[in-house]
Amino acid sequence: MKRLPKVVHLIDDTTAGGVMRVLDFLRTDSVMAQSADHVIRSVERGAIVGNLGSADVAVSHLAVSWRSLPSIIALRTLYVRTPLVHVEHSYTEAFVAHNVPSERRFKTLLKLAYSFFDRIVCVSNGQANWMVSNHLVHTDKLSTIQSCVDLTAFRALPLPSGPARVFGAIGRLDNQKGFDTLIKAFRQCPDTDIQLHIIGEGAQKSTLQALALGDNRIIFRGFHSDPVSALADVDVVLMPSRWEAYGLVAVEALAAGRRLICNDVDGLSDHAQHGGVMMNMENIEELSNLIAHEARAGNRSQKTSVVRTTKTLENRFRESWQFLLRKI
Repeated sequence: MKRLPKVVHLIDDTTAGGVMRVLDFLRTDSVMAQSADHVIRSVERGAIVGNLGSADVAVSHLAVSWRSLPSIIALRTLYVRTPLVHVEHSYTEAFVAHNVPSERRFKTLLKLAYSFFDRIVCVSNGQANWMVSNHLVHTDKLSTIQSCVDLTAFRALPLPSGPARVFGAIGRLDNQKGFDTLIKAFRQCPDTDIQLHIIGEGAQKSTLQALALGDNRIIFRGFHSDPVSALADVDVVLMPSRWEAYGLVAVEALAAGRRLICNDVDGLSDHAQHGGVMMNMENIEELSNLIAHEARAGNRSQKTSVVRTTKTLENRFRESWQFLLRKI
C-alpha cells in the first residue's frame, strides 16, 4: 500500500471558530484523505516549538507577530528540508487600517515572517490582492485557497419563504464584527414585526446589549455550537464586519439559501460572485433602509445560488489543496 504524504498543520488557537472547522474538514474529509494524511498539532502561541514529529509538508496556521517571529524562525530550522507553508487567516487591508498604528513597521514584520516560508496561502482573493499590491510576498510564492467546510447540512435546511422577518448576525461579539453599527441601523427600522438575532458570545456583549436596550426586536441568542441550527430560523444574514479575511458564515448562509448582505471589504467581497449583496454597512442610514427593503421584498428576491445547489466550493477547496501539495 502506497504511503500517503503526511501534512502537519500547526495551530496556536484551538477555540471554536472558523479556522478549527476548516482544519477539521481538511483532516476528516474522505476525498482529502485519499491524497494526504492531514494531522493537527496544537502549539503554544509564541513558544519555541520542539519536536513535532516527521512531516512531508508542514503548514502554519499561526498568528504572525513580532513576539512569534522567533518561533517562526525556529520552525524553519526544525523543518529545514521540509516544505513550509503559512496560511494567513487574519491580516487584511482593513485590519491594518483599523488596528495598526505604524503601517510601515507592520508590513516589515509580514515581509520578514513570510520570507521563512516556501509558500503563503491567502484565504480570499481580496486578501491576495492586498498582499500583491503591497509587495508583501512575491506572486510566485502565493496561492489563494478560499476557506470551506462540508456544506451538505446547510443545503438540507428548508428555504425561507415569504417576507423576511428574522435577520441574523453570527460571530464573536467583538469590535471587528461591526454589530454595534448593525444594532444602530436596525433600531431605525420602523417595522415592528421583524427581529434581529445576534448569535455569538464575546467581550462586547454588555456594550451591545446596552445599545439594544429598549428594543425588544433585538434578541441575543448566545453561542451555538451547531452553526446549522443557528441559521435554521434566520431569513437574512447580515455581515457588517469592519475587516474579514474571508467570512465562512457567508458561504454557509448561501448554501442554506439565505439572503446574504455583506460589508464590501476584504475577503467578504469574494462572496458577491455567489449572490452576496455588497454595500458600505458603516453607513447607518443606508443600512437601515436596506434592512427595511429586505423586510418588504424578503426571500421573493432571492435567486438560487450555485453554493446551494452544488458542491462547487468544497470541490474547489479540495482541488486547491491537492494541487498545492503536489506542486510544493
